[in-house]
Amino acid sequence: MQRNWIGKSVGASVKFPIENHAGQIEVFTTRVDTIYGVSFLVLAPEHELVAELTTPEQKEAVENYIAQTRKKSELDRMADTKTVSGAFTGCYVLNPVSGERVQLWIADYVLAGYGTGAVMGVPSGDQRDWLFATHFGLPILQILDKQADLDKQADPTKEGQYINSGIINGMGYKEAIDTLNKWLEDNKAGKAKINYRMRDAIFGRQRYWGEPIPVYFKDGIPYLIKEEELPLLLPEVDKYLPTETGEPPLGRATDWSYEQQYEYELSTMPGWAGSSWYWYRYMDSQNETAFASKEAIDYWQDVDLYIGGAEHATGHLLYSRFWNKFLKDLGYVQQEEPFKKLINQGMIQGRSNFVYRVMDEDGKSTNTLVSHGLKGNYKTTALHVDVNIVENEILNIEKFKLFRPEFAAAEFILENGKYICGVEVEKMSKSKFNVVNPDVLIENYGADTLRMYEMFLGPLEQSKPWNTNGIEGVFKFLRKFWRLFHNDAWAFNVSDAEPTKAELKALHKIIKKVQDDIERFSFNTSVSSFMIAVNELTDLKSNNKQVLQDMVVVLSSYAPHICEELWTLLGNEPGTLSYAAYPTFNPEYLVEDEISYPISVNGKTRMNLSISSTMEAKEIEALVLANEQVQKYLDGKSPKKVIVVKGRIVNIVV
Repeated sequence: MQRNWIGKSVGASVKFPIENHAGQIEVFTTRVDTIYGVSFLVLAPEHELVAELTTPEQKEAVENYIAQTRKKSELDRMADTKTVSGAFTGCYVLNPVSGERVQLWIADYVLAGYGTGAVMGVPSGDQRDWLFATHFGLPILQILDKQADLDKQADPTKEGQYINSGIINGMGYKEAIDTLNKWLEDNKAGKAKINYRMRDAIFGRQRYWGEPIPVYFKDGIPYLIKEEELPLLLPEVDKYLPTETGEPPLGRATDWSYEQQYEYELSTMPGWAGSSWYWYRYMDSQNETAFASKEAIDYWQDVDLYIGGAEHATGHLLYSRFWNKFLKDLGYVQQEEPFKKLINQGMIQGRSNFVYRVMDEDGKSTNTLVSHGLKGNYKTTALHVDVNIVENEILNIEKFKLFRPEFAAAEFILENGKYICGVEVEKMSKSKFNVVNPDVLIENYGADTLRMYEMFLGPLEQSKPWNTNGIEGVFKFLRKFWRLFHNDAWAFNVSDAEPTKAELKALHKIIKKVQDDIERFSFNTSVSSFMIAVNELTDLKSNNKQVLQDMVVVLSSYAPHICEELWTLLGNEPGTLSYAAYPTFNPEYLVEDEISYPISVNGKTRMNLSISSTMEAKEIEALVLANEQVQKYLDGKSPKKVIVVKGRIVNIVV
């Protein structure tokens, strides 16, 4: 994302002479090899030469087109890849390599801020140019022998040899690029060039919250306040809103001026004024003479791990890199980059619910709502409904009537006595009523359940839809974990007995799993493993203090509140769980002493027997044949053969 934002392009700058004019139009292209395929040139509507080069006959059409373009944002123009529009200026330019005369147009798909604001149209190799040429009846020239179906679409291939291309005929892509770049330079018609997308950094913000910019104005000229007068603090204002005359909120401050006479700058700094370097301040936050001392910076250096969101990639994170490199160039910090490792956490998406309003034959809304499974029988329109009044897709109708009072007297067409809502995964938004209030979930399930369920939803770096329906499973798991420490009367009850091998095996599997998962930031798989471990200990009827205390330490990072409670009940001093050592994994407890062998008679598995892993084939055969159940399957017959595959299976052939 940062690479695209910076927009580095390797290509060539080409100068197109203007017919009957002393000037020329410079174009940046990443495909100079296609220059013989140019059939028109396009300027951005804002280009400085448009007014000068437009002929009187085309003036009205060009001005009308420019007026239409001004109604669109740059983002809209970049996003709209389907609409074809433009206006011919009436002017012609000359292809500097072939000498061909080509028309000069303006079109809103060319942006003034990228490159030179001019683009050479090569419809055979670029789909947008192809659409433009097709729409306006401009030539489409084949320039590579491998290009195909140009009557249907553009073919941007670089394969094959050049045709209809003058000095590069018969060449391949790399040779053609080198040849043309040299020719352009030798003939002063252009040169190889690296281009970047130029952007303005908007530093001022028209809002109250933010650091005031330490500038005042004297006779309309800005001056910095003295260093000893820093920091400049935000003044009191009656409202955090612009003034009635349109000034920023700081314009509401009274008696706020420099030396009681000069007006301060009323804009504030953006959030990234501080967020671009704040980690250095954390290193030495009480330092009043520098943003951080050299000793502190030398000690802490760069950030080991940054967990954030991809939406910051071209804002905060990019500026952080710029500022860090700047501080490094000045000699204040050691590191070129601010962060050693970055993990972009996935976005939690909203799970929207819908009710379906029945429309009449004229397409007008009625006061009838039909359940999701029956909506196919009606003409309907979908309405978002607050997800907090829907459980397992079943609508709480009474709460819905309070949510949408206009439906207080509505008729609800139900399925089996219930109104079932529709579902769709969308971005969480208040307007879609799919924002889940964590306070409500914490009230119903506890903060630990919410924490663990968020981790359980999926891998850290993937976006995942929020679905409150699944939270019940995590809630039951924590209750089951709590139950291990209590008897049937819910009295605290743990044993000081020596743990069994099975208990230690269950414990050390989860110790190892969580230890490995945390290193990989794979928290969702740890939650699944906790559930398995608690099920195993429950089946073993384990209440062993040694085992359960280690379980509390392992789980504490995931469910700190319940673990702190249990830690104290186990006799530990409150508040010490955070400092408890993580249990040491012992691989010996995972070594299997016994193996469960499937016992097969004539190829059909009849039973399983637990047999010591140290027994050899002859001992296993004797043990199996002596088993009473096996003898029943043999029905008094002597086996012809006993096949023992150690560690796998025993097959008896009768």
